[in-house]
Amino acid sequence: MTEQKRPQINLALCDRCGACVEGCPVDALVMTEHGPEFSSPLTCTYCTDCEGLCPVGAIRAPLNVVWET
Repeated sequence: MTEQKRPQINLALCDRCGACVEGCPVDALVMTEHGPEFSSPLTCTYCTDCEGLCPVGAIRAPLNVVWET
């Protein structure tokens, strides 16, 4: 079984503004004393909204493009 992919949060860059938590359309993120965490990682749909909302670039949601031949 493979682990579900989810955006990567760099807590060293995070300024804990909460934009990602407020903007998550499925409420998969919560703010903790250390910064945002996935409280419901299986709920995350990998929409990448959090990456665009982060003003300091602390969230990355890399995408893999697969070309079928």
